[in-house]
Amino acid sequence: MATRSERSRRVAAARERFAAFYPDGFDDADYIDLERRYKVDAHRSWQETLGRAEFSRRLTAGDHEAIARDAVRIEARTNLLFSFEKIALREAVSSSGGAKAFSEGLFAWLHGPGRTATRFERWCEVVGDLPRSRTRVLTWPVVTTFGFIARPKVHVMLKPMVTRRAAREYGFDFHYASTPRWKTYESLLRFCATIRDDLVDWGPRDLIDVQSFIWVLGSEEYD
Repeated sequence: MATRSERSRRVAAARERFAAFYPDGFDDADYIDLERRYKVDAHRSWQETLGRAEFSRRLTAGDHEAIARDAVRIEARTNLLFSFEKIALREAVSSSGGAKAFSEGLFAWLHGPGRTATRFERWCEVVGDLPRSRTRVLTWPVVTTFGFIARPKVHVMLKPMVTRRAAREYGFDFHYASTPRWKTYESLLRFCATIRDDLVDWGPRDLIDVQSFIWVLGSEEYD
């Protein structure tokens, strides 16, 4: 656990790293073009196609396969998932059974009743039980990307290597486990809340800004 002075130094260094690429912080034109806009576009597309009311109506109509196709299509326009994850997910929901499990499980995760922890654990079980051919579907990016796209003020995406590196650089004690479970996701949300508090003067709009900050801090693309 970093001391207060050490954490302050690490936070300052993280801010300097981000500002080295995007001097105007979250309002920087290059940041918006390169990191934020495509995520916002995905969220808007989701709201138009799979907003809560429309998602519920389509589920009631038994439109499972089209729901799954739309979800995969919206994500495919981003670079949030790796190519092998995109392929594995597309194959997993290509059958009627896979599409039904995915669409019902996703709605329950995003909008269902009950504790967030319980819904998340159940969603992990649903993804883990999806049909698979070669590559496993249950990865951290797969179980977190759709919540991030659909509800970016509430949920965030976890890229394991980048997030772990960012947490180390930031001096945050991130409780990571390779198998998706609530304890790790809860720790990620606490990490995001810490960043939002530390960057309040930059005015983060949502977890898109926070996730992008984590990406710049932890990704080798920005080394």
